[in-house]
Amino acid sequence: MFIQTKAGDTLAEMVFFPGEAVSQSGPVRVSREEAAERSPLAERLYTVDGIEGVELQPDSIVLTKTEAADWDQCRTEIFSAIVAHYQSGKEALITSEPAGEFDVEIITQVKDLLATRIVPAVTQSGGDVEFHSYKDGNLYLKLQGSAFGMLNGITNMLKHYVPEIQAILDHREALPRPGLQTDEGKAIRELLQAKINPSIAAHGGHITLVDVQDSKAYVRLEGGCQGCGMADVTLKQGVATEIKSLIPSIEEVLDVTDHAGGTNPYYQPG
Repeated sequence: MFIQTKAGDTLAEMVFFPGEAVSQSGPVRVSREEAAERSPLAERLYTVDGIEGVELQPDSIVLTKTEAADWDQCRTEIFSAIVAHYQSGKEALITSEPAGEFDVEIITQVKDLLATRIVPAVTQSGGDVEFHSYKDGNLYLKLQGSAFGMLNGITNMLKHYVPEIQAILDHREALPRPGLQTDEGKAIRELLQAKINPSIAAHGGHITLVDVQDSKAYVRLEGGCQGCGMADVTLKQGVATEIKSLIPSIEEVLDVTDHAGGTNPYYQPG
């Protein structure tokens, strides 16, 4: 996981960007007393000595330290806590919003199809797929390994049996990011969907646009591309070149992939 930081509004604050969705409910302050019930992520962060405040924002975590604590000394523990949280698969913030009765029926159908038809096929090729959430016709799944290369087949099957599903997306797309709605963001996503991802699907690979900020595009390499020995070449000589050629305002294409956690790479150096 690639975690970035920046200074907060005061010396006692620091902002951490995990490259993953954090809070879908906007900025939420979670106290130490309520962390166990409201936020598994905040609960982990409060175990770090010197942390006295946690605020979960859409794509970042604002931490407040005690006066005696030193950021350089506790930064490594904070990184470890954030990584451990996302590896656990738990939500950063527990919400109590109930699904409607109609949505419950759809979710039940989806979970049944995943368990009986889709997961057995995906796991045979070294991948995995898990239900994450369903909202407004969008189905969000947690995809791993070869599941990205099988996404078209998964989509066709689920839409066939559950026609109410309008789109099937990676669970990390559940949180809207302003950069994805810009003209640049829309153009890059169209390029990935129409040209780049179909060409690497044969290798079980998939590339997702994470965000666009200023002149930078942030992408994540998934499936066979995650952990691949040729990922850097694929990005710099292929994907980045095409993106910058199509959208001249994009000056850098940055990879936020956790390559160390990659499985099923389609290239391994001999």
